[in-house]
Amino acid sequence: MDTKNPVTASNTLSKVILPKRLIALLVFLVLISITGLIMKQGVLFCILTLFMVLAIIGKQKAGLIMLRVYTSLQLAIVSMLPLVLYDPENLASSFAIGSFNAQVPDWIIFSILILIAIVQVWIAFTRKVGQYFNREVNLNIMR
Repeated sequence: MDTKNPVTASNTLSKVILPKRLIALLVFLVLISITGLIMKQGVLFCILTLFMVLAIIGKQKAGLIMLRVYTSLQLAIVSMLPLVLYDPENLASSFAIGSFNAQVPDWIIFSILILIAIVQVWIAFTRKVGQYFNREVNLNIMR
């Protein structure tokens, strides 16, 4: 590939495809948002998340900023949950999926939530994800 030719170099830069880790994150966000809409929990937040996913798919610079702020705030909030929800009398939560019932310690649930949030922040700040977005576009997501 000839990188000295500006036409060839610009064509390779414009053909940046959606990174696989970003696809996985977007699928996760869409599933969580649809689940929230079905359960009628945090409907406005779920709709905001779906609009953010659309901005990300559109390679909007505002989508990248929203993704990074969204995941960072999510990590901060999830990290504070153990302090806010600490109850020394009830250190295990019941967990039920269908006929499967279990008592799960709260620290395991908080650890899983924090780990998921850390992975989301890592994906949002990786170099491949940043290269996917069109940096020349202004912050108008409705162009």
